[in-house]
Amino acid sequence: MLDINHIIEDEAHNYSDPEGNMYGLDHWSPLLAMQLARAEGFEELTDAHWHVVYALRNLYRRYGSTMTARKMTEMLERDFVDEGGRRYLYELFPKGPINQGSHIAGVPVPLNASDPSFGWAG
Repeated sequence: MLDINHIIEDEAHNYSDPEGNMYGLDHWSPLLAMQLARAEGFEELTDAHWHVVYALRNLYRRYGSTMTARKMTEMLERDFVDEGGRRYLYELFPKGPINQGSHIAGVPVPLNASDPSFGWAG
């Protein structure tokens, strides 16, 4: 049973939406990112993972919630073209560089990112 009083009292401690995506940049830390990554099935995050995580955070910091999943994907592909573009991003984040990467980066997942074309690679 939903207890509205419990929700109101704990609102200051609740930094994520029902899907587990964080509301903004303030409550994120590398330690939290590691915990989120482990929950996603990663044993560790490599330097390559961190590079994408920080790129996602910078995109969110610059454009906020106005960026679409498609535009974010295009920008990431351009940023990581020398490493292999989309294929490289999906190798790092098999459940989708936007969905899975944003979750670990502690930024809200853009609208329409739940579209299967932004999800699983395999």
